[in-house]
Amino acid sequence: MGDSGIVFAVLAGALLLVFLFLGAMAVRRFQLRRELGTFDASLSTRPGHWTMGICRYQEDSLEFLRLFSVSWVPAKTYVRSDLTILGWREPEEFERARLLPGSVMVQLQCRGEDFNVAMKYGAYNGLSAWIEAGPAVGVGIWR
Repeated sequence: MGDSGIVFAVLAGALLLVFLFLGAMAVRRFQLRRELGTFDASLSTRPGHWTMGICRYQEDSLEFLRLFSVSWVPAKTYVRSDLTILGWREPEEFERARLLPGSVMVQLQCRGEDFNVAMKYGAYNGLSAWIEAGPAVGVGIWR
């Protein structure tokens, strides 16, 4: 095998790895979306920087998993009893291009850290109900 054969084999191997990575991302997203308690969202922890992903409710936390990843480990985890909804608003014109169509921006706070999550209005209703239905800190036990 000559030099061109080696180059071809390396390029074919790299292309195969790219397709395997994209396939793994697609399978991961499909599996995550099949679970109950998940919704598409975008997270912004600093102004103008949005990360697309999937939020997943757990018993006592809200997890954010990046969309373009193969990791099953959440990028961010917010404890349910520490989450506070500060309000929601429609995205402004310059923000619409970075968000999913029909999203609303929800302003949240967790342990003094303010951040925004963009999601569909129906998902916002579910999030607010989930936070409000959680146990009060120091009162009773969670079953």
